[in-house]
Amino acid sequence: MSSTIDSSLVDKINGGGANGLSARQSDELRESFMTLLITQLENQDPLNPMENAEMTSQLAQINTVSGIEELNSTLEGITSQMDANQALQASGLIGKGVMVSGKDVLVEKDGDGNSYTTPFGIELAEPAANVKATIVGEGGQVIRVLDLKALDAGVQSFQWDGLNEQKEAAASGRYSVQLEATDAEGEKIESTALQYAVVNSVTPNDGSGSVRLDLGAIYGQINLNDVKQIL
Repeated sequence: MSSTIDSSLVDKINGGGANGLSARQSDELRESFMTLLITQLENQDPLNPMENAEMTSQLAQINTVSGIEELNSTLEGITSQMDANQALQASGLIGKGVMVSGKDVLVEKDGDGNSYTTPFGIELAEPAANVKATIVGEGGQVIRVLDLKALDAGVQSFQWDGLNEQKEAAASGRYSVQLEATDAEGEKIESTALQYAVVNSVTPNDGSGSVRLDLGAIYGQINLNDVKQIL
């Protein structure tokens, strides 16, 4: 009898885990493999016995297939658990304010005429020597220029007092912020404007790869990964 098992059988077994054979087919192939191996050991040529290393290699191949299937099953369980934990943690954001990419700044007034503004923010790829924020109205007119001075790299948020350049209260409505960040030589630095929103609800991972946060009718839904800062 030949001292090796037909490689096509081993290939089929190894291919089972990778190419989508059913669990029943994979089990049948493994049983066939073990039956052939035992038969081979019982009928091997005494003058040309199977080497220990060869038998170990063949056993390792079948064990690898079983191990991969078990590993895939374990990973699926871990992934499901991580998704559940992420959704649970994200639920703690409901009702809280977050900073996300955007340029909106909202101004509202109470019954006494006091102005309330939503925060704005900036995400810097590197430290900036000078940062300016220009508040612009819907018609493109400059309402206020704020000197934010030097800032470190990363995410930071700020509050506009709602006053224009003449120190008068700006009208209620939606404004936008334009940011300009430069280094010590006056060269522009990459930056991203951030706007404020409140989390209304959380949707667990639906296959998109992340928990979804509902920010209301104006801003819609975003991925949890898109949140830059929690206020």
